[in-house]
Amino acid sequence: MKRIPIILDGDPGHDDAIAWVLAKGSPMLDIRGVTSVCGNQTIEKTTYNAQRICTLIDLHVPTAMGRLRPLISDPIIAPTVHGESGLDGPALPEPDFELEDMDAVSLMAKLIQESDEPITLVPTGPLTNVAALLMAYPELKEKIARISLMGGGVQYGNWTPAAEFNILVDPEAAAVVFESGIPIIMAGLDVTEKAMIFPEDFERIRALGNRVAVIVADWLEFFYQFHRSLGYEGAPVHDAVAVAALLRPEIMESQDLYVQVETAGDFCKGATVADFNGALGKAPNAKVLMGIDRQAFVDLLVEAIATYGEEKA
Repeated sequence: MKRIPIILDGDPGHDDAIAWVLAKGSPMLDIRGVTSVCGNQTIEKTTYNAQRICTLIDLHVPTAMGRLRPLISDPIIAPTVHGESGLDGPALPEPDFELEDMDAVSLMAKLIQESDEPITLVPTGPLTNVAALLMAYPELKEKIARISLMGGGVQYGNWTPAAEFNILVDPEAAAVVFESGIPIIMAGLDVTEKAMIFPEDFERIRALGNRVAVIVADWLEFFYQFHRSLGYEGAPVHDAVAVAALLRPEIMESQDLYVQVETAGDFCKGATVADFNGALGKAPNAKVLMGIDRQAFVDLLVEAIATYGEEKA
């Protein structure tokens, strides 16, 4: 089986962390590098979290820190969702490796340039790094196979009525990405709110017994506390859908749509506006995921987490 070469880019974040656990646990993916982005917390905290996650799952690939802030906007962080550290909950190992002596964009460019085959980017935070890469190295577009991202929502938002958090943090970057011409898989709220992990699923994961399984279950418990306060029956593991879309596209429902990003406005900044009826006369620029087989998604997560060995917590 030929593995898909990918770069993970995120702002971990409980759901980013679980997405990376899924990616590392799959034999289908060849993770070439990891980059951090400012989003759920400051870049210093998300980078530290990225290093701790990679240490936990024994993912030792080139890792670099992203930009200090969005392209234009002021940073927005989400401590009410992910805690002051950006990844509150269970204790994690301290990083056992150093960051690369280059920034995220330079590392992405290096990995893409050196690859014999096109690389898939999997950004699960704001699209700052990806947009900066496309602006600084436009010649590399042809060596990017696709961008499987978590962000947006063509029906509603979550940080404002119109905008999802990742897009709202850096709408200008999102606009660059959606206008790039690179194939996009969009795992937005339309599908990720259906990728629900229920408390009984937490226990199924915990019962696997290995160290990673217990920590993932604890992450889910922490993440669920916030969502339960909003009336959710479980924890929507948004970011893992962007990885699952590469592994099991057959469990997803999608529509090919033209999506544009609103970069201004008092009420709709950060909205991802989809042309459902072809009014703009433009070809689709994104495969927008709209539905998911929830049980198959849970099974996929469990299967990946089970690969982390027999070591008991």
